[in-house]
Amino acid sequence: MAIATAALLTLGVVACSEEETDASDLSANRAGSMAEYGVGDQFKATDPLSFSILYNNHTFYPLKQDWLFWSELTKRTNVTFEPVAVPLSDYEQKRSLLIGAGDAPLIIPKTYHPAENAFVSSGAILPVSDYLDLMPHFKDKLAKWNLKPEIDALRQSDGKFYLLPGIDEQPTQEYSLLVRTDILAELGLQVPKTWDDVYAMLKAMKAKYPASYPFSDRWGKPTPGGALLNFLGGSFGTQAGWNYQHATWVPSEKKFVYTGASEQYRQMLQYLNKLVAEGLLDPESFTQSDDAARQKLANGKSFVISGNAQTLVNENRPDLAKALPKAKLAKIPLPVGPAGEVNPASRTSSGGIMISSKARNSKNFVAMMQLVDWLWYSDAGQEFARWGVEGTTWTRDASGKRTLSPEIDMVGINPKASKHLQKDFGFHNGVFTYGGPTELSRSFFSPEEQEFQKVMSARTPIPVAPPAPLTDEEREQASLWETPLRDFVTQNTLRFILGQRPLSEWDAYVAELRAKNSDQHVALVNKAYERYQKENG
Repeated sequence: MAIATAALLTLGVVACSEEETDASDLSANRAGSMAEYGVGDQFKATDPLSFSILYNNHTFYPLKQDWLFWSELTKRTNVTFEPVAVPLSDYEQKRSLLIGAGDAPLIIPKTYHPAENAFVSSGAILPVSDYLDLMPHFKDKLAKWNLKPEIDALRQSDGKFYLLPGIDEQPTQEYSLLVRTDILAELGLQVPKTWDDVYAMLKAMKAKYPASYPFSDRWGKPTPGGALLNFLGGSFGTQAGWNYQHATWVPSEKKFVYTGASEQYRQMLQYLNKLVAEGLLDPESFTQSDDAARQKLANGKSFVISGNAQTLVNENRPDLAKALPKAKLAKIPLPVGPAGEVNPASRTSSGGIMISSKARNSKNFVAMMQLVDWLWYSDAGQEFARWGVEGTTWTRDASGKRTLSPEIDMVGINPKASKHLQKDFGFHNGVFTYGGPTELSRSFFSPEEQEFQKVMSARTPIPVAPPAPLTDEEREQASLWETPLRDFVTQNTLRFILGQRPLSEWDAYVAELRAKNSDQHVALVNKAYERYQKENG
């Protein structure tokens, strides 16, 4: 075993030194690329090119080959994408299988940090930080928006990063509670500002409508309470649901703690347990289908659900309009919790792109990186992906304001239009649109969503956790611990919330986590943090 480990380490050193040499010598990989390409330039390949891309096929706008997006992209860039379509529900699993089998497309979007960590040691994905000189728009935005802390948080133990994140000028909090404001008016209540106010609101709703569960939630599959725990966790100063990470940075202590054993996590569970115990939160919220949750809201059996601007306009309001036409629903500013008035959104939270290592050997590698830079990171590419073609899908007035063409709808802007920007044209597609300048990234926001973001932008952004990259050997060890730990935390999170396990057993639960190596895991992360600080300052 020792000999095998030594051999692997030697191979790793050789691989690193070759990688550094390769990164600087791109003379054989420039076919089709632009000799001069800088900030503000329109990328156009000098020869017709095609690149494979993993495509997250959204149920709301299923892939169509005749979308204007595809033909216009080819017209502007001389590049054709070959999408490998994977259902939204199966995306992460299928991505892992394709990468593991060596069959992944060259461009792998819709990857959220730290998902890339699993593919680093195998060499299956590219250390993209070696190739930033090919990406002038990406580099320009990193410098202009002071994104060094966010980028450093992506670095691995070799000092490199392997994910090109979607980058926002400002953090944009998408998710919060959708609340029946007509019921608030009926009960003489104000919009709740804190989670304690939410509790009082739900109590009042229950008193008036005792047969109801005032709050019945969606997004319980595959992660129970995925969205709710995500944004509630931010309010309590922890990470949960979709955002669960094993280690949470505590700035005041200058160290990481094990998330699922922290006091903040316990307080969050205690809050939700109280809602369930008092009949305010539907216990089925964590296991029911989205359709079931939507149906309960539409039928007036519940009055509160998790949501974002798109689900509010595309799903919940139309649902209510059919069944309860007088009902009014609004997304309220994220309620404030023990963590204070914080904005839990990250400026790199909107997905990212991995590049398959196979791409590096392609004669068209430089052209591909220039294309990625233009489409995902230039102002022009981001505007194209989001709005489409000026004069066809949108127009611009003298002041520069964009207006969607009247025959096209998007988030209810033209509700009676016969066409839809996503479904019929392929624009504003989650595979291609994330991040960007605030003006552009929020350009489809309704006046009410702009108000929501104004409230959130006035709050303090949560501090970015410092880098704590594990070595390959440490990651191998951590990965053996992480699945059992995550499964145990998920299972007990649900049990504590539903009252199947009393919170008086919290200390016993923490001891059980320790028996599953939670202390060793967080010690490994803190060791990595200290090592990175020592080596990089």
